[in-house]
Amino acid sequence: MIRRTYLYVISILAATGLVIWLLWPKAPQPLRASLIAEAAPLDASGFTRVHEPAAGRSALIFPADHGPHPDYQTEWWYFTGNLTTAAGEHFGYQLTFFRRGLVAPDQRVPRTSAWATDQIYMAHFALTDVAGRDHYAFEKLARGAVGLAGAQAEPFRVWLKDWSVSALSFLSSSTSLDPLSLRASSTGTSLDLTLRARKAPILHGERGYSRKGPEPGNASYYYSLTRIATQGTVNVDGQAFTVDGWSWMDHEFSTSALGSAQVGWDWFSMQFDDGSELMIFQLRRSDGSVDAFSSGTFIAADGTTRSLGAGDFSIQVTDRWRSPRTGGDYPAGWVLTAPDSGLRLVIEPWLADQEMALSYVYWEGAVRVTGTAGGPAVSGNGYVELTGYAGSIQGQF
Repeated sequence: MIRRTYLYVISILAATGLVIWLLWPKAPQPLRASLIAEAAPLDASGFTRVHEPAAGRSALIFPADHGPHPDYQTEWWYFTGNLTTAAGEHFGYQLTFFRRGLVAPDQRVPRTSAWATDQIYMAHFALTDVAGRDHYAFEKLARGAVGLAGAQAEPFRVWLKDWSVSALSFLSSSTSLDPLSLRASSTGTSLDLTLRARKAPILHGERGYSRKGPEPGNASYYYSLTRIATQGTVNVDGQAFTVDGWSWMDHEFSTSALGSAQVGWDWFSMQFDDGSELMIFQLRRSDGSVDAFSSGTFIAADGTTRSLGAGDFSIQVTDRWRSPRTGGDYPAGWVLTAPDSGLRLVIEPWLADQEMALSYVYWEGAVRVTGTAGGPAVSGNGYVELTGYAGSIQGQF
């Protein structure tokens, strides 16, 4: 998605400032309702931009494109999921790895230090405990050097220190990353999950080419694994729970930015009990309107897809929630309709407070869904990401 899609998403810090931040301990800083706005954007010159899909074939080739793309400035691997215990306790989780290129490959200067790097990684880990009415959010940053953080395609692995997603087996002809081990822990809260994809990668936009605006190169390559069977253990404040459910993976990379009038986005991923899924992202403009480059993909139970443009769907906000930490005023309930696709969906957060008040502030949380899809009633779960509600993110992506 943007971010995711992007977020699409990494804190835009000047290269020197970020290196200092990573090397030296810092005193606690007050939370801010935007990304670090005083820092200058990193120079994007020399990085490859996404201009069009590859002629005559998919824009993405697997398994190679599961891995990193350092020719592009920004990239992320996004895992979210809804999990339950045998007793019915519900958990949502997020584990996201962001890669940011500091210098384009053709502008790199050889350096002898093992600590030298032109890649910075950031990771976010969050867990929503519905029964406990708690949302835990954590962050790590590291340079892509001396094994602290990195990504690779074959065998697939993305990691930042002890947080990781990695393939448990490897077949060079495989596209599904099946199965995966996902692990993260912080201060008594942890995930230890095994993920098995039940559908092939879904390419969004035009064969994986996802436009975000009219400007040349304002696009990304974007695909998802939309139905991933998940089993394992969730640990909350030292208490372990055996869980299973469904996960979703987004992988996106680009050298892109929000357009001049775009201030944020709303992103939805939903998995229904009839085996179908839906991804929608809605780009918001400074005048309150929805950008024409908003789009989505409906995935049928058999894996066939239908693309949705901005005119094919509408999203009505039915409730709001204000953060006591940042003052961010977020939507907290929606009705999504796509008449030509037979969709009318009521979407509600499992918890209102699922704000990610970290280096930058956004809302990312588990939701439940009821409604109709092509006529029959459906229900399910999903995840929603909201950016630009605790201050505009214009100029920071």
